[in-house]
Amino acid sequence: MDALMLDGNAVAGLLQEVFAVEMTTAIATCGACGAAEAIGGAHVFRGAGIVLRCPHCGHVLATIVEGETRMWMGLGGIRTLQMAMDVGSGPSGDRHRSY
Repeated sequence: MDALMLDGNAVAGLLQEVFAVEMTTAIATCGACGAAEAIGGAHVFRGAGIVLRCPHCGHVLATIVEGETRMWMGLGGIRTLQMAMDVGSGPSGDRHRSY
Protein backbone atom coordinates (compact mmCIF):
# COMPACT_ATOMS: atom_id res chain seq x y z
CA MET A 1 0.00 0.00 0.00
CA ASP A 2 1.24 3.48 -0.88
CA ALA A 3 2.05 5.72 2.12
CA LEU A 4 -0.54 8.26 0.92
CA MET A 5 -3.24 5.63 0.36
CA LEU A 6 -5.86 4.50 2.86
CA ASP A 7 -8.64 1.95 2.48
CA GLY A 8 -12.30 2.78 1.88
CA ASN A 9 -13.05 2.68 5.60
CA ALA A 10 -11.29 6.06 5.84
CA VAL A 11 -14.30 7.76 4.23
CA ALA A 12 -16.99 5.76 6.03
CA GLY A 13 -18.39 8.69 8.02
CA LEU A 14 -18.43 10.99 5.03
CA LEU A 15 -20.28 8.47 2.86
CA GLN A 16 -22.76 7.64 5.61
CA GLU A 17 -23.62 11.35 5.95
CA VAL A 18 -24.51 11.48 2.26
CA PHE A 19 -26.17 8.11 1.75
CA ALA A 20 -27.65 7.62 5.25
CA VAL A 21 -26.76 3.90 5.19
CA GLU A 22 -23.63 1.91 6.04
CA MET A 23 -21.47 2.38 2.94
CA THR A 24 -18.28 0.46 3.74
CA THR A 25 -20.16 -2.78 3.10
CA ALA A 26 -21.83 -1.50 -0.09
CA ILE A 27 -20.62 -3.46 -3.12
CA ALA A 28 -19.26 -1.38 -6.01
CA THR A 29 -18.71 -2.96 -9.40
CA CYS A 30 -15.75 -1.42 -11.22
CA GLY A 31 -16.65 0.07 -14.57
CA ALA A 32 -13.25 -0.93 -16.00
CA CYS A 33 -12.45 -4.47 -14.83
CA GLY A 34 -15.87 -5.60 -13.55
CA ALA A 35 -14.60 -6.61 -10.12
CA ALA A 36 -17.19 -6.34 -7.33
CA GLU A 37 -15.74 -5.24 -3.99
CA ALA A 38 -16.96 -3.63 -0.78
CA ILE A 39 -16.32 0.13 -0.70
CA GLY A 40 -14.30 -0.52 2.46
CA GLY A 41 -11.78 -2.36 0.28
CA ALA A 42 -11.29 0.51 -2.19
CA HIS A 43 -7.96 2.34 -2.22
CA VAL A 44 -8.49 5.92 -1.02
CA PHE A 45 -6.16 8.79 -1.85
CA ARG A 46 -6.50 12.21 -0.21
CA GLY A 47 -5.29 15.49 -1.65
CA ALA A 48 -7.33 18.48 -2.80
CA GLY A 49 -10.19 15.97 -2.75
CA ILE A 50 -10.68 12.25 -2.22
CA VAL A 51 -10.21 9.62 -4.92
CA LEU A 52 -11.44 6.03 -4.49
CA ARG A 53 -9.71 3.51 -6.78
CA CYS A 54 -10.46 -0.11 -7.61
CA PRO A 55 -8.13 -2.35 -5.58
CA HIS A 56 -7.95 -4.76 -8.54
CA CYS A 57 -7.08 -2.51 -11.50
CA GLY A 58 -6.56 1.00 -10.05
CA HIS A 59 -9.42 2.55 -12.07
CA VAL A 60 -10.98 5.66 -10.48
CA LEU A 61 -14.30 4.59 -8.95
CA ALA A 62 -15.34 7.86 -7.33
CA THR A 63 -14.15 11.36 -6.50
CA ILE A 64 -15.32 13.52 -3.61
CA VAL A 65 -14.64 17.20 -3.01
CA GLU A 66 -15.95 19.04 0.05
CA GLY A 67 -16.53 22.77 0.28
CA GLU A 68 -17.86 24.89 3.12
CA THR A 69 -21.53 24.25 2.33
CA ARG A 70 -21.48 21.76 -0.56
CA MET A 71 -20.08 18.42 -1.57
CA TRP A 72 -19.39 17.18 -5.09
CA MET A 73 -19.31 13.45 -5.82
CA GLY A 74 -18.40 11.81 -9.09
CA LEU A 75 -19.31 8.12 -9.29
CA GLY A 76 -18.43 7.68 -12.96
CA GLY A 77 -16.19 4.66 -12.43
CA ILE A 78 -18.80 2.60 -10.59
CA ARG A 79 -20.92 0.43 -12.89
CA THR A 80 -23.31 -0.58 -10.10
CA LEU A 81 -23.54 0.16 -6.38
CA GLN A 82 -25.35 -2.35 -4.21
CA MET A 83 -26.21 -1.36 -0.62
CA ALA A 84 -28.30 -2.83 2.15
CA MET A 85 -31.57 -1.08 2.92
CA ASP A 86 -33.35 -1.02 6.24
CA VAL A 87 -36.85 -1.93 5.08
CA GLY A 88 -39.72 -2.55 7.49
CA SER A 89 -41.97 -5.58 7.39
CA GLY A 90 -45.61 -5.19 6.44
CA PRO A 91 -48.58 -6.80 8.20
CA SER A 92 -48.30 -9.93 6.07
CA GLY A 93 -44.60 -10.24 6.81
CA ASP A 94 -43.67 -9.11 3.29
CA ARG A 95 -40.80 -6.69 3.11
CA HIS A 96 -41.83 -3.47 1.39
CA ARG A 97 -41.12 0.21 1.31
CA SER A 98 -43.88 2.79 1.70
CA TYR A 99 -43.55 5.90 -0.45
